[in-house]
Amino acid sequence: MSPSLRASSLALLLAAAPAQAHDAAPTYERVTFAVNAGTEVPNDTLTVVLAAQRDGPSPRRLGAEVNQAMAWALARAKEVPGVQAQTLDYRTQPLYQKGTMSGWRVTQSLRLESQDAATLAELVGALQEQLVVQRVDYEVSRAARKTVEDRLIGEAIAGFQARARLVAEGHGRRGWRLVRLDVTTSGGEPAPVPRMRTMAAAEAAPPATLEAGTQTLTVTASGEIELTPD
Repeated sequence: MSPSLRASSLALLLAAAPAQAHDAAPTYERVTFAVNAGTEVPNDTLTVVLAAQRDGPSPRRLGAEVNQAMAWALARAKEVPGVQAQTLDYRTQPLYQKGTMSGWRVTQSLRLESQDAATLAELVGALQEQLVVQRVDYEVSRAARKTVEDRLIGEAIAGFQARARLVAEGHGRRGWRLVRLDVTTSGGEPAPVPRMRTMAAAEAAPPATLEAGTQTLTVTASGEIELTPD
């Protein structure tokens, strides 16, 4: 390539470079931060998981006994207004003593849910005639959670915008633009309650005294802003 041709090619490259730089969108100072909005929400739903459990040498006989106990419990639960009942896992497993199989255990669980804690506690006390309590939880219902989260989302976004204005002013800038915004929710997980009773009773157990308490629901608005030039 001749010197004149190389010079011509270089001139074309230098001329193209400013045009490419001009086409690219300018990027100014960017700031990332997060804002939280939260509130205490009363637990309004009680869930209790009970189990029909039988041990012995014959899995067939044990299965029949568990099925009978579960049918009895479901019939009792259906008699109580406002209580939702759902059968859960059914398990048959061997039992061992000193490395030798000594028998079988058959178990099926029943999940009960209600927003009337006193009524459900009374039902659970009656069901412990044949079932054992595995777990007790208090939680926030879906409807109540959605209502609170919708309000908190608005508060979190408004707080993010207010923080963005404060950041821009702190940097001596007139304004800002949103680059990215993420909204996440947390909290409202089931709160465990001490077991009401862990062993089957020969007769109905008295209703347990339970305190629903509250849980914290939180919405986080996190993102990135770009400060606009003066």
